[in-house]
This record gives sequence, structure tokens and C-alpha cells, in this order.
Amino acid sequence: MPSSSRPTRNGSGSLRPGIPFVLIHLAVIAVIAVGVSPLALGVAFVSYLARMFGITAFYHRYFSHRSFRCSRSVQFCGAVLGAAAAQRGPLWWAAHHRQHHRMTDRPGDPHSPREGFLHAHVLWLFDPMNQQTKLELVPDLARYPELRILDRFHHLVPTLVALFFFGLGTGLGAAWPSLHTSSWQLLVWGFVISTVLLYHCTFAVNSICHRFGRRRFATRDDSGNNRLIAVLTLGEGWHNNHHRFPRSAHQGIGRHEWDLTWIALRLLAMLRLVQDLQAVPERALALASLELTSGEPRTERSPRRDPRPSKQATEHPIQTTPLPRFPVPANPLGPLLLPQAPAVSELPVEEG
Repeated sequence: MPSSSRPTRNGSGSLRPGIPFVLIHLAVIAVIAVGVSPLALGVAFVSYLARMFGITAFYHRYFSHRSFRCSRSVQFCGAVLGAAAAQRGPLWWAAHHRQHHRMTDRPGDPHSPREGFLHAHVLWLFDPMNQQTKLELVPDLARYPELRILDRFHHLVPTLVALFFFGLGTGLGAAWPSLHTSSWQLLVWGFVISTVLLYHCTFAVNSICHRFGRRRFATRDDSGNNRLIAVLTLGEGWHNNHHRFPRSAHQGIGRHEWDLTWIALRLLAMLRLVQDLQAVPERALALASLELTSGEPRTERSPRRDPRPSKQATEHPIQTTPLPRFPVPANPLGPLLLPQAPAVSELPVEEG
């Protein structure tokens, strides 16, 4: 187990990982030359949604937290979809996220806003300490050679995605000139612009949701629930909920907390592509609701709360949406199912 204290920084960042990152931001300027069309906007939207789902459902809820089970083939497809977002490989992403939950907003957290808002949002990516994949944090994932290959050659999938949009624009522009599109237009909108949006919406969970948001639970960190970020990230903005119940695949646990990733995962469960979706048990949620905080917007670090039930918590218990169990018929791919992460019948009431 790594030490809980973070080694001293050497004060310098690594420029090499920043070159593709800077170049894709500069490439956004090309939109002036390629213009826009309804098709380009639609392609950018679909590209954003699909790859964001790869991050939220697979990189985050599956690889990082093992919130459900799936076959090895579905695991690989999810890893490819997440890798298409150009946020490095699944092992690197999951290892850093697990480290974040171990040391949230304390020394050792790779991207805490307590070290600066910009550091939490983007600068942490260039810290030399965050360049390597910490395989000791993901031994359950590192045993799959296909995941290690994706992790090592993490530029491959985004490059193929870029080439796909370039080819798609070439074909559609030649076959249907009335679409007013081209190879370069779909490359810029379908890959470049949507990738930059994916970057900053995902990074906003690390920065904005640890500075601005409502705190339902008195966790030991600065996490908050932010509705805008939840919309942009298909449910990841319910970050305080997530840090209270990190193994739950359902993060929008309150009324009107829409979690599109959870809805999509339920559909995949109906199609027998995923199994054993973990949700917060009602008993655990009832116990955690005793920690109900004021719910006021938080713009600074919250102090440690008194763990005893407050008057407000007992008089106004949290209202939640029902969390039924989802019986799924036996999967015909049963022999291919991966072994489940540490088996639990109910998620423990734990802080991330």
C-alpha cells in the first residue's frame, strides 16, 4: 500500500504530456475555416455523449469502483469507449481515481483544489508524480493484457476516432453535397471540439465539485453536489453523494437528481450486458441521512461536522427515489463473466 503522505514536489512539471493537450486546444481555432453545419453539430453531440458515457460508466463506475459486473468482451468495449475520450488508458485513470478516494482533499490526493483551483482542474495532469500508472492500485485490472495494451498505447484509440470522423466527412460530403459538410469539418466538430468539451467537463468534477455545491452528507472532504456539472457529465456532478457511497453505481440518489449514466446502465442490465448493479441500500441511506447538512451552497471548505444526529436531520429526513433491485435473467455469457470485486450484499456506509 502506498504511503499516505505525498512526496515533496520537485517544483517542475512535465511538458511532454502537455503537447497533445495544447495542440488539440489550438486546433479548435480551425472552426473558423471549416464552418458549421447541422450535421456537424449533431455529430459533435453524439460523439460527446458516447465518449462521456465511456468515462462515467466504465472508467469511473466500473474500472475505478467496480460498481457492476460484465463479461470480458463488454469490459474491453467499455475500455475502448473510455479511451476514445483521450483521457489516457483505463489503468492510469482508475489508479489515480482510487488514489483520490483514499486521500481526498488531503496530502496524497492527486487533484485537490486545496492545492489550487487550476491545479485540481488541469495542472495536476502535468505533475511528474502523476505520469506513471500506479499498477499496485489496480491489480484487479492489470491482470488483463488487453487493458495493459490500451493503457500503454493510449493515443491509439483517439487517433483512430479522429481518422474515422475525417473519413466520415469525406464520404458524406462526396455522396450528399447538400449536407454542406467535409472531412475537416467533421474532424474538427466530431473530434476536436467534442474532446475539448469532454476534458473540461470531466475536470470540472475534480475542481468545481470540490469548491462549489450543496453538501447532503457530512463527509471528511470538500465534495459537493452540483446540478450543472451533473447535467454536463451524465450524473457525475452528484459528487457529495458519490463520496459518501463510492461503490454505488447510482449517484443521483435524491429526488430530481437525474443520473443519465445510471439510467443507461439499467438499460444495459435489461439487455444482459451488465450485472449486479450496486445501489445504496435503504438501510445504509437512512443511517447516512442522519448526517444531513444544511444544504446551503458551499463556497469554502466545510469544517468537520458533529457526527451526532442534528435536529434538522431528524425533523427533515432526506427524500429519495426508490432504489429497487433489478433482477436480471441468467446471462447466456455467464462463463465469460469476470469475477466480481470484493463481494458485498449491501454497500457499506463509507466515506470516499
